[in-house]
Amino acid sequence: MTQIITTPTFGPSIASSAMLVNLSVGNWTARKLDRKVSEDVDKQNNTQGRAGNYHKNLLAGAHQLDLINKFVANTRNRHYHLTLPWADTGPRLLPMKRFFDYKSEADSWIAKYNEMVKEFFVAYPTMVSAAAFQLGAMFDRSEYPEVEQLQRKFYMEVNFWPVPETGDFRVDCEMEIRNELNESYRQLYDKQVGAAMGDAWSRLHTVLKHMVDRLTDGEEGDRKIFQASMIEKANELIDTLDSMNITNDTQLENARASLAAALAGVSVKDLRDSKAVRYDVRTQVEDILSKFAF
Repeated sequence: MTQIITTPTFGPSIASSAMLVNLSVGNWTARKLDRKVSEDVDKQNNTQGRAGNYHKNLLAGAHQLDLINKFVANTRNRHYHLTLPWADTGPRLLPMKRFFDYKSEADSWIAKYNEMVKEFFVAYPTMVSAAAFQLGAMFDRSEYPEVEQLQRKFYMEVNFWPVPETGDFRVDCEMEIRNELNESYRQLYDKQVGAAMGDAWSRLHTVLKHMVDRLTDGEEGDRKIFQASMIEKANELIDTLDSMNITNDTQLENARASLAAALAGVSVKDLRDSKAVRYDVRTQVEDILSKFAF
């Protein structure tokens, strides 16, 4: 008989403040191991056994697939930026406060990706013909899938799930084993929540350290060069951390608020033109670094 074992929730409960989201992308690499060339290289160099492999780019000279791959990489980076880690791979934590913003952005990713893939399919026959010229004797038409086959290799989708609560095991086993499973999951749950919040703290620490370094004048009193993006990223993080604090960590909120106060009314021009402003902001940022346990 299967039973539902329910125990009091332990650790920080985030089921009502976050959800799980997974970005899934499939792409054709257009790379193929050329065994003959690999063997020829080994023979030419008198190697004992296979010393390496030669992978050829089936679409050498074409850039459409490179653009798609670059877009996918940028999309993944944006996905990571908007979410927090949960499992080693796969789903990540998305704060509820960010759901509609994330969903809107994700819809634009998918629409753009599908548009780029559609254009790739239109140009694909021409790219295959060009590859015959580019690859010479290494060209093998059988290595190029038909468009209908390729369509199954390209996809981008986003899926959402609720965060599972701790203390709920549907198992048919002795109480001792159930308790062990509950304890095991409690530890995993706490570890995952800790990793998610650790990522938020790490983002803040990186921004603060960079600001201190760039706002510290050189030995001769000259100003160090810094980009406007330094302040833009700091202000973006102030906004992001407001929603990413899924455990309502008062320390993180205090650190975030302190950074917001340090930058209130301060422009990039102010920092570049005034040594006093740089000193004031840097001192406040250093105080945040020393006050909170990074």
